Amino acid sequence: MSPRPGLDQTAVVQAAARLADRDGFHAVTLASLAAELGVRSPSLYNHINGLPGLHAALTLHGLRTLLQGLMKAVVGKSGEDALRQACLAYVEFARTHPGLYEAALQPIAPEQTEVIQAGDSVVELLLQILTPYKLTTDDALHTVRCIRSFCHGFCSLERSGQFAMNLNRDDSLAFMIDVFIQGMNLKAGEV
Repeated sequence: MSPRPGLDQTAVVQAAARLADRDGFHAVTLASLAAELGVRSPSLYNHINGLPGLHAALTLHGLRTLLQGLMKAVVGKSGEDALRQACLAYVEFARTHPGLYEAALQPIAPEQTEVIQAGDSVVELLLQILTPYKLTTDDALHTVRCIRSFCHGFCSLERSGQFAMNLNRDDSLAFMIDVFIQGMNLKAGEV
């Protein structure tokens, strides 16, 4: 069977990303994607290596999309401003692409070198943002984990409807980031 004209791996992954954002990462199956694209499931094998290949492609796409958003947010910025904008961009990515964000969090197999490189690029960008704080290598990596953890925690609680009080969530997010930055400034002052 020949591939459908206009359908290539990029189109398949983009359709899967839309499906993930709409219905959740785990709702992306070969059957649901085929239905979304108006093709039969076997046709997808012309473009992806089964469901594991599709999920790996979504993880790669999610990490690259996150990286692009972070880079766009911090271009021309440094120090506190870059750190603040990176945190905001991280949360914005999770808000606007919930399924793709979930894909970006999937475990990465050792043979998925492209995915590993994409994840490493996100970490490297965050490490560059932290350069003005003059952290040791270990402290900088701990700090990247902190950033990811508090941003992810905020996103998870928000997405699950846990912020039901009549209090602006963006104000809470800004407050959280400010407190973190104050802590980073205190840490930098110890050096």
